Amino acid sequence: MKAIMNTNYKILIYSFDNDEIKCLCNFDYEENCLSCCDIYKSYLELYKQMISKNYLDIGEDMNVPDDFTQAEMITGMWWRHLVSGGVAGAVSRTFTAPLDRLKVFLQVYGNQHSNITTCFKNMLKEGGKRGMWRGNGINVLKIAPESAFKFMAYEQAKRLIRGSRTKDLTIFERFMAGSLAGGFSQSLIYPLEVLKTRLAIRKSNQYKGIFDCIQIMYYREGMRSFYRGYVPNLLGILPYAGIDLAVYETLKNNYIASHNNGEKPGMPLLLACGTVSSTCGQVCSYPLALVRTRLQAPCLEGPDTRTMMSVFREIWLKEGVAGLYRGITPNFMKVAPAVSISYVVYERCREALGVTMS
Repeated sequence: MKAIMNTNYKILIYSFDNDEIKCLCNFDYEENCLSCCDIYKSYLELYKQMISKNYLDIGEDMNVPDDFTQAEMITGMWWRHLVSGGVAGAVSRTFTAPLDRLKVFLQVYGNQHSNITTCFKNMLKEGGKRGMWRGNGINVLKIAPESAFKFMAYEQAKRLIRGSRTKDLTIFERFMAGSLAGGFSQSLIYPLEVLKTRLAIRKSNQYKGIFDCIQIMYYREGMRSFYRGYVPNLLGILPYAGIDLAVYETLKNNYIASHNNGEKPGMPLLLACGTVSSTCGQVCSYPLALVRTRLQAPCLEGPDTRTMMSVFREIWLKEGVAGLYRGITPNFMKVAPAVSISYVVYERCREALGVTMS
């Protein structure tokens, strides 16, 4: 859910001023014992602070990367932001690891469980409480290389697209640069994604550790096994980031076009646009994420001849549309705690490293 936060960041930066707040809170509360307007103002200010940190991590990172200012690049604040975001991501992923593992289990074995509760109980019965954190180690380990590769690739892509111009990139150009950066970083760290899935769904005593899992995969399935599901994963980057940006801009521009006086959309409408666009991006890309996870899981019967289309066809015929969205509920459930934990940890790291917000 990082995309939602990025979208809301755009919303609040451009519409978060005192006049807007006054307009939003212009209602009668004289008879109330508490000032609703003051409460709402405080809530909006806190919300603005939370989502203005573009480096929060909620475990899913397919959106367009964040831009650093020229001052942050020169003073070296950019790497402090990345370190703070990495630590925050590691802590938040660790706290929400049970929900993430539940999501993976439902994606792979969803047709074997009637509901989320049954799946959760079976996971506890097989691996105990400690087993709920299987796969979290590799999930935390991949934060550093993924962030570094993505940041490097994004900066290079922006330079190539911008050329000799001094103007900021357009939304479409940012989307293109972000997609290239995402594809590049995912190509390099994708074997870690496969290992995360394998370790998350493993049975007790199946692997001795990460390196044992790597050896068994290599000797039994070959090097190709480390890139199973790579195509749907790469394809998922485009709808997630593209639909988010496109729907947001379309809704906002349609509102502006329908008001001849040039009235700018207010905060509630912009928040609604951001929520709808982010939800559309996630919903549209989720079937690709599910197919990717199914391909990453080991084939239990004979040689693995599965392809993206064959898995998609199998899910469609046996489970229907609902089968393409198995696991999406715990995926949404982990957003609130992940954002909250990530925000608190990020703030502490930011203060310790002396990061100033531009």
